[in-house]
Amino acid sequence: MKAPTIRGGTIFLVLVTLLVFTVLVKLGLWQQGRAAEKQALQQALELKQAAAPLDYRQLLSLAEHESLTGYRLEVTATPIDAPAILLDNQVYEGRVGYLAYQVMRVEADAPLLMVELGFIDSGLDRQKLPQITRMTQTVTLSGRVYQRASNPLSQHLLPEVGDPMRIQNLNLTELSQQLGMPLAPAILQPEAIPGGALPHPWQPIPMSAQKHQGYALQWFSMATVFLILMTYLLIFKRKNKEPSEKK
Repeated sequence: MKAPTIRGGTIFLVLVTLLVFTVLVKLGLWQQGRAAEKQALQQALELKQAAAPLDYRQLLSLAEHESLTGYRLEVTATPIDAPAILLDNQVYEGRVGYLAYQVMRVEADAPLLMVELGFIDSGLDRQKLPQITRMTQTVTLSGRVYQRASNPLSQHLLPEVGDPMRIQNLNLTELSQQLGMPLAPAILQPEAIPGGALPHPWQPIPMSAQKHQGYALQWFSMATVFLILMTYLLIFKRKNKEPSEKK
């Protein structure tokens, strides 16, 4: 009787099993880590929104040290002679359109503030930009501020010059250069705008901690199922070889 031997095919299957299982588990652990990060961000947002509103100088001062998203702000702002801004490729409640913005002056010697006017449908003809109702008088506005996360695939402004100006990414540095005006590093989303009726989508965290946890569970489940299947395959293959090796 010949002693059982480990064939090259079996070794290959074992190595593939270990490699794929390790990758799936690491993906699950990465999603768990992202979930923990999002939970911390959510807690930070809740603390910011529970605090008293900032004034403009406080906001600009904080910009040097931390993320501004979630802070509440109250300002008295005045419209200036500048084009309205339309951020392209936005989706709200299943509709495709733009986020509209207006540049406002808060203090004479301070950067200008971008104020979100709200979501507006793009319509069927993309060559025709929608009409925007702007603020025409000095108003007192209060609301939340946010900073857009950079898109690693596309982060340049890509402006279509005009009034309104259509842009592809909310790159405030490039927008400031395009307008020739200094801009504050955050955008105000007002709770209400006099005479305004556009909706204001609020999604400071693109994916919730719960979704990351769900994805982690999926990866761990896939790793478990894969390990069970490959273990069964290896045992089945070994049992089929034993009768032939005994001959």
